[in-house]
Amino acid sequence: MLFPVILAGGHGSRLWPLSRQQHPKQFLPLLDTSMSMLQATLKRLDGLKSAPPLLICNEQHRFLAAEQVRQLNGQQAQILLEPMGRNTAPAIALAALYASEQAAGEHAEDVVLLALPADHAIEDVPAFHAAVNAALPLARAGKLVTFGIPPSRAETGYGYLRRGQAIGQTGGFEVAQFVEKPDREKAEGYLAAGGYDWNSGIFLFQAKHYLQELARFQPEVLTACRVALAGSQRDLDFIRLDAEAFAACPDISVDYGVMEHTSVAAMVPLKAGWSDVGSWSALAEVQGRDEQGNTLRGDVLTEQVGNCLIHAESRLVTALGVRDLMIVETKDAVLVAHKDREQDVKRLVARLEAQGRQEHIIHRECYRPWGKFDAIDSGPRYQVKRITVNPGASLSLQMHHHRAEHWVVVSGTARITQGEQTRLLTENQSVYIPLGQRHALENPGKIPLELIEVQSGSYLGEDDIVRFEDHYGRKT
Repeated sequence: MLFPVILAGGHGSRLWPLSRQQHPKQFLPLLDTSMSMLQATLKRLDGLKSAPPLLICNEQHRFLAAEQVRQLNGQQAQILLEPMGRNTAPAIALAALYASEQAAGEHAEDVVLLALPADHAIEDVPAFHAAVNAALPLARAGKLVTFGIPPSRAETGYGYLRRGQAIGQTGGFEVAQFVEKPDREKAEGYLAAGGYDWNSGIFLFQAKHYLQELARFQPEVLTACRVALAGSQRDLDFIRLDAEAFAACPDISVDYGVMEHTSVAAMVPLKAGWSDVGSWSALAEVQGRDEQGNTLRGDVLTEQVGNCLIHAESRLVTALGVRDLMIVETKDAVLVAHKDREQDVKRLVARLEAQGRQEHIIHRECYRPWGKFDAIDSGPRYQVKRITVNPGASLSLQMHHHRAEHWVVVSGTARITQGEQTRLLTENQSVYIPLGQRHALENPGKIPLELIEVQSGSYLGEDDIVRFEDHYGRKT
């Protein structure tokens, strides 16, 4: 049984300011405006004979992940929540343990995991399926298979695999060496020498063989994952791990933890238009360039501009007489950087974190299980938001200790609860919620409810919410 595992726990800091901790790149429509990268990864499984996938993501992204799965009509996926990030070796261990439990009995021996990052691009899906099917016999023979990408350039942003001997007539190779991300000179040497492939981070192996190798090289990871999964609980559509047990798990990647140590690592070439979309240049490579070498998205006007990536999210961006730049505009942040420094964007993110800022964590527009809000404006003792509530959705019954709220309905119908009273409001009607009053908001209609919220008070943080009832199981 082929059991796909979608790894959706990363933050994608090199794609800041588009990718943020609470809305990272796997949930963004970077390549296709009709679906996110996670949704494209799930759709990529269509045509493979496999069980419904297991999606592993961070707890804070649970509703975002669930909504994106729901939007793919007919798509099924189980969602396992990590209370904190512990990298890919533990995530895949959890998947191997869970899949073995689900298969049970004789079938547990046959479970083959296909571990896929949720934020990769693959242009040729049939070629991807062919590579997976070619790798299955190797996996069933006890190999831990990774997929190597034949390099098209001297890339310093990827790790490499050095090919060993061919494995019979399978089309696969032994992995002679895992190579760290090289400098420019080494990368050019690998390209010239041949026999080196980019490490895709996609894996295929039997669950039992991965667990055996994990027990040999990272027994603490296996122990912590067993305890965390044994103590897991169902919460709505989610599987919640035992947080205390999982916190004790070492933070280590599958490459460092297992693949670089095992003697049964194998590689199958993958020629399918792959990219990890891990940097702005990688995104430009996938999105394509114009005759001047530019990648332009959004409302952009240029004059005498070459080899630039310019992304405008919310307003007009103009550029004149510049080359080799990345210019990325969002509603609350702008990045301007030379293309040679794209691998250092994460250093800016680290400085934002060190300064206690929020721009690396949240967008101005934030998604919630009931819809979203856009923080339009703020100042001392006030904040203005545009709120969208999905049809049939509702905010929790709540109150605030430090702020009052004034709601104005722009479109749709709102069912408002204030204390013991409930009433309907429609377009151009408004309501005032005094500080300390219990209140709730629901969209009983068939179209999105749009309203403007004006908050006023001494403290306007999102943590000033006391919930009494919540359809989504939230307490904070």
